[in-house]
Amino acid sequence: MSRDHVQPTGDLAAGDRRRPPAPAAVPTPGAVRSAATGAVRGAAAGAVGGAASEASASSDADVEGEYDVGEAVPYDAGLEVPHDADSESHDDSRVEAPYDAGAETVYLELLARGAAAEAYEQPVLLARASGRPTDRIAALERAKLLALRVRSELEGRRRREAELSALFETAHDLAGLRDLDAVLRAIVQRARSLLGTDVAYLSLNDPARGDTYMRVTEGSVAARFQQLRLGMGEGLGGLVAQTARPYVTDDYFKDERFRHTRTIDAGVHDEGLVAILGVPLMLGPHVIGVLFAADRRARVFEREQIALLGSFAALAAAAIDTANLLTETRAAVAGLEEANEIIRDRSAAVERASDVHDRLAELVLRGGGVHDVAAAVAQVLDGAVEFAEATAAPADALEASRAEGHAVRHASDWIAAVAAGGELLGALVLRGHPGLDPVDQRTLERAAMVTSLLLLARRSAAEAEQRVRGELLDDLLDGRDRDPRLLRERAARLHADLDATHVVLAARLDGPAADAEEEPAARRRLWSASSHLAATRQGLAAARDGGTVLLLPLVTGDSATDVARRTARHLGSAVHQSVTIGASAPVTDLTAQPDSVAAAYEEGRRCLDALHLLGRHGDGAAAEDFGFLGLLLAGDRDVGGFVDRTVGPVVAYDERRGTELLRTLEAYFGCGMSPARTKDALHVHVNTVAQRLERVGRLLGEDWQTPARALEIQLALRLHRLTAPGRH
Repeated sequence: MSRDHVQPTGDLAAGDRRRPPAPAAVPTPGAVRSAATGAVRGAAAGAVGGAASEASASSDADVEGEYDVGEAVPYDAGLEVPHDADSESHDDSRVEAPYDAGAETVYLELLARGAAAEAYEQPVLLARASGRPTDRIAALERAKLLALRVRSELEGRRRREAELSALFETAHDLAGLRDLDAVLRAIVQRARSLLGTDVAYLSLNDPARGDTYMRVTEGSVAARFQQLRLGMGEGLGGLVAQTARPYVTDDYFKDERFRHTRTIDAGVHDEGLVAILGVPLMLGPHVIGVLFAADRRARVFEREQIALLGSFAALAAAAIDTANLLTETRAAVAGLEEANEIIRDRSAAVERASDVHDRLAELVLRGGGVHDVAAAVAQVLDGAVEFAEATAAPADALEASRAEGHAVRHASDWIAAVAAGGELLGALVLRGHPGLDPVDQRTLERAAMVTSLLLLARRSAAEAEQRVRGELLDDLLDGRDRDPRLLRERAARLHADLDATHVVLAARLDGPAADAEEEPAARRRLWSASSHLAATRQGLAAARDGGTVLLLPLVTGDSATDVARRTARHLGSAVHQSVTIGASAPVTDLTAQPDSVAAAYEEGRRCLDALHLLGRHGDGAAAEDFGFLGLLLAGDRDVGGFVDRTVGPVVAYDERRGTELLRTLEAYFGCGMSPARTKDALHVHVNTVAQRLERVGRLLGEDWQTPARALEIQLALRLHRLTAPGRH
């Protein structure tokens, strides 16, 4: 891992990541069995080998380091572990049911009981030891891998739920702030628990002495460490306090970026710390302290963990700010006893702040939205408050609010930036209220912070749904999970109908990105916009081959070309960059024909490549739009369709009128497009040839003799001769 400082929004190397220990809570057996039944039964029935391989890679990455040696599941290859559906207790030492073709359901029992990860190995090991058939062992292996994958996914979701719950609980504590030390201790305890570290601690700056000192510690055992004071720039904490940036080290004593001192190193050594992460506590542009998480062993902190600790640091800073504000208020009340009117105004402002904090906490707990927050603040502040997108708010005021960390005045309005991790999500705008009390200003700022938490929660839910849609489309493209019933059930949960006629679209951004760092961000924007479009049109979307692939239903009256061009315009507008799309021919029976989606995607990619070669960037097209090239691009080689689109009007005219326009065309091209030689070949007058060619022009269009059209027409005439009965 690089020893450079790590920002909360920075990337961490994928090879250096390691999951934190999962929360100890175990779901109820009924909930786990319901979530895992589809995946494990699919494996027991003999899922495709590619799924087992992918599940193996996923389980290796997700399960490693999470085994609980204390839980073991005895299992004989010929027996099933019994499970009492009405009881939460199990006797792991007994096996009663005889082995049968459904023995893989033992993994449902393990998932339902929340068994340790190594327990999933025992059924396979014992099956091998008892000499069970190879296909049964292979089925058990696949069931094991998918069960581990389900287990890992459930644990990841529990971990994310625990993180959001802890942030909401901390926000609730802040809303009802009574004891600053209690709130700070709760923040440090929750940070240590969620990050799974040995120690967590918080230090505050001392402006009078020009250093920073320990305020709260959790998990610390060394007295000298608990009494440390760090000068600005000394040690990791001093560097964070000085630079206002997060820093992380996986081995403190070997890290030369920090100014080591004998006092600090002795305290860290007494505590036995090795890996340390520190994030600044910010009030506007000022650092007031540092929040730390540390381990007594080497460890790599993930980007999400750095961002989570940063969120706790923001709440800690807000708690300190609120406590300071309340202290200032009390001092003002005590010092201005003769100014009763001012005291009453300030008290009313404090009451409004407390009221809005309680309301915001209630909104968070019952899952309210950003507009609910705006309505609650508007009622308390007796003004019009609305949430505005980042592009709709005044740019200068919005940037000033984000930089200062406070609401700023703009004409007669107040603007409070809604931001998270350096990203602007929007703004809360208080209209027509120029004389805003400082406490009410803080109230508006707290509301903006709660709004950012709600937006992040909504984004997390949307991203989870996007991943599920992408996984289903990946399974269709790779030929996994071919059970039609299961595929329909998965699609129905996403409001998609796999029995309808669909078009497969291959989408790609045009032109290179401005720099290497911008390209991944542009691809993520394309994937996000594609996923949103698929969700609103009851389709599916996934990232693939440097772009995205979409599976959209074909509405009556639309063609594949119409869908491709409309989607190219929509995505290009959403990502503010040109997007080119190649479409397949309509596909049906997606669940019954295993390779139909994959073949359609390849056809769409060929059309996409053809558009780029022809310089038609930002356009959308299907194979039928490329003339004779469409025969090469299309997967089904629709010769009849090509002939009909090219010379169909001439063929139909001859059939209705009994004329010989088609024969005249063949002779005309055979004679080098010379009317004089054509009349000799047909034994007619040259005026007759001219009249027939004029009729052809009216049927095929005035450009029918241009080189490109002439080539297509000649090819269509040849194909018609080969395919039409009686013309060989």
